[in-house]
Amino acid sequence: MAGEGSKAKAAAGSGNLHSKTLLKSQPLYQYILESTVFPREPDCLRELRLATASHPMAGMAASPDEVQLFGLLLEMLGARNTIEVGVFTGYSLLATALALPDDGKVDRGHRREYVTRESYDRVGSPVIDEAGVAHKIDFRVGLALPVLDQMVAEEGNHGAFDFAFVDADKVNFLNYHERLLQLVRVGGLIAYDNTLWGGSVTATPDEPLAAATREFNAAIAADRRVHVCQLAIADGLTLCRRVA
Repeated sequence: MAGEGSKAKAAAGSGNLHSKTLLKSQPLYQYILESTVFPREPDCLRELRLATASHPMAGMAASPDEVQLFGLLLEMLGARNTIEVGVFTGYSLLATALALPDDGKVDRGHRREYVTRESYDRVGSPVIDEAGVAHKIDFRVGLALPVLDQMVAEEGNHGAFDFAFVDADKVNFLNYHERLLQLVRVGGLIAYDNTLWGGSVTATPDEPLAAATREFNAAIAADRRVHVCQLAIADGLTLCRRVA
């Protein structure tokens, strides 16, 4: 979505949500979380982070520092309408909804083939309801490409979104990119998760997912429709600002 001091012990949880980093020093990463991330974390987001950390597949969630970054970016963009492609417990979704104004909207679609909506309904939905932001979320269940194609087909959606976050099947990242460039406005941001794939892009470059990630990274770097920045945060995060 971190072993700590007093607050840290409560936040530790299980799984590897609190150790999702490419930093070589876990103590340094814990320092970042404890000094900068957790002290400013809303109670509802902390609750969902801890619930997500206890999930057997907790490593699928966005990291806490990544989620904090999204909140800052959304505020800087003045975002009102966003898209999230990929669903797990709703940890990053809650962070997005909290950063939007009361009349803002998150279009959240796509289920992963190996994860049902159960994780969201059981873990995230009760916290999101209690946080009072459920009205900001338009949850579209289905595979990502058909859902995005439906959105592209609606002319009113073209350039209507300020921000998109993609954390879904990596082999389709380029397909998602082409559709999101029609949906996100010029000046808006698209964020792609796992773009360093735990370092495997260099350690095991021929592994299928690593190879697909390398292909995506090369294509994005050459795409003049966006300005690109790749960050060594979480499992690798690529930010694309649409400029054309």
